[in-house]
Amino acid sequence: MGEPWILADGRERVAAYPRPPALVSCARQVRVEAFGALLADTRRSLRVLETFHPPTFYLPPEAMAKAMLRPAAGRSFCEWKGLARYFDVVAADGRVLERAVWQYPEPTPAYAALAGWYALYPGRMEACWLDEERVLPQPGGFYGGWISSELVGPFKGDPLHPELI
Repeated sequence: MGEPWILADGRERVAAYPRPPALVSCARQVRVEAFGALLADTRRSLRVLETFHPPTFYLPPEAMAKAMLRPAAGRSFCEWKGLARYFDVVAADGRVLERAVWQYPEPTPAYAALAGWYALYPGRMEACWLDEERVLPQPGGFYGGWISSELVGPFKGDPLHPELI
């Protein structure tokens, strides 16, 4: 039997994603552009699947254009993954996307595979793709989910569903 969030037609119903979140490997091509440059490109990512959230993609360090990343001030805490640190994305001409990327340097044991991997806010980037599909960002500037055509909502953060905000 497959995962309970996978529908008969292959789409994924985010309301059925688990809590605590699942960590699932992904071999789809993930590409991210910022300031006209390629920030990330990989076929090896980890998806975090949490109830009512579109997946957040974590990318391995070698997939990132680290020259575009600058450590940023501040931290945040996730009850599942632990303490996150942030990075600014900096363009060659000096433009900056503040705190647009994060990582968990020492995640909790259940999410140890995320150690040192990077996640980002799709809504802050120029464009994000899964294979050849340009994704939409999860509503609400706080979230880092990637909405693609195979997902069935509603999604946390959507103002049309205030019960999920």
